[in-house]
Amino acid sequence: MSFASEFKEFAMKGNVVDLAVGVIIGAAFGKIVDSAVKDLVMPIVGRIFGGLDFSNFFVMLADPPAGYDGPMTYDALTKAGVPLFAYGNFITVAINFVILAFIIFMMVKQINRLKREAPPVPPAPPAPPPEDVLLLREIRDALRK
Repeated sequence: MSFASEFKEFAMKGNVVDLAVGVIIGAAFGKIVDSAVKDLVMPIVGRIFGGLDFSNFFVMLADPPAGYDGPMTYDALTKAGVPLFAYGNFITVAINFVILAFIIFMMVKQINRLKREAPPVPPAPPAPPPEDVLLLREIRDALRK
């Protein structure tokens, strides 16, 4: 079997295609959750805690370059090349993960519930025995008498 045909057989298996679709949908879903956390949840959490912006929670690990007079925000300092310990971004990503994990858990829970509620499929009636088997049974029964 050539390398190309072997690769084609591998790539066209149902599991590989299903996995690829799952990864693509998962990446898109991750972006939606990221936006929901960043644009909806974190502003509310920040407002509840007195206007905190978690994205600007960081510790500078070095001084800004000489002559730097820009703002002391995460984005500006990162662009200036200052190493930062950005624990605020980590908090945001952790909240992101918790929300995503909760949504996935609820989806799997619903799918499992729907699978349990599906009515069982009755087994198909057994096929009648072939004619030659019926004839042999008749002969056997006649010989027993």
